[in-house]
Amino acid sequence: MQPSAHALGQAGEDAALAYLLEQGYELVHRNYRHGRAEVDLIVRLGQQLLVFVEVKTRSSTRYGYPEEFVTPRKQELFRRAAEQLQEDLDWTGDIRFDILALTHTASGLQVEHFEDAFY
Repeated sequence: MQPSAHALGQAGEDAALAYLLEQGYELVHRNYRHGRAEVDLIVRLGQQLLVFVEVKTRSSTRYGYPEEFVTPRKQELFRRAAEQLQEDLDWTGDIRFDILALTHTASGLQVEHFEDAFY
């Protein structure tokens, strides 16, 4: 039985965070909101890199790959939220925009990490 869209999305975000933590990232913020934008995860790698992460989870690739659902409009909202958070944190280091694409499979969630996915 397939989980509901909300449950799948939450499971995907949890799995994405676990994946990033295993890779050595530190969580800075989860579900950061600025205006109409929401950034699923903001993580830091070392002292000089702040990464804004869009998590896309799909039950299958029947209608396309998860990463294909990050639209230009979403990217623009993401950029605005990133600018605001950089200002709030007085961040002077580098930033990057990543996508974590998760697909539900018989063995669980498959994670694909796209670093520097846009901008």
